[in-house]
Amino acid sequence: MTKIQLSPELYRVIDANLNRLKEGIRVVEDIMRYRDNNKEKSLQLKTLRHKARIDDIEALLSNRDSINDVLRPSTSSELKRTNIQSILLANFKRAQESSRVLEEIFKLHCNESSEKFKYIRYELYNLEKEIILKESE
Repeated sequence: MTKIQLSPELYRVIDANLNRLKEGIRVVEDIMRYRDNNKEKSLQLKTLRHKARIDDIEALLSNRDSINDVLRPSTSSELKRTNIQSILLANFKRAQESSRVLEEIFKLHCNESSEKFKYIRYELYNLEKEIILKESE
C-alpha cells in the first residue's frame, strides 16, 4: 500500500474515521457472533474490518489529538438506544459514513485506498440490508 503525505489535520480526519469505521463494524460483528451465532455474517464483517487499514500507522498516531477533539462529548442521541436493532443501525451508519469520508480524503493521494474504502462502504450497505431485514422478521 502506498505511503501518503498529508497535513496533520488530514491525518487526524483519517485516524478518527478509520477508528470509527472499525469500531462500528466491530459492534455489528460481535452481535452477529455472540448473540446470533452467525458465523457467515461475523466472518464477512471481520474481513471488512481487517481490510479497513492503512500502513502509515505511525503518522496516524503521531497526529492523533483525541483529548482536544471539539466534539468529544457524547450527544444526547448517542446515549439513546431502544433495542438491538437501533444499535445495529447506528453502527452500520457510523461505519458507512466513516468509509465515505475515507474514500473522499484518499482521492487526494491514493486512488487504490479510495477504491478500497468505497468497496467497504458498498459491502456495508449490502450487509445492513440483509441483517436489518432479518432482524425485522
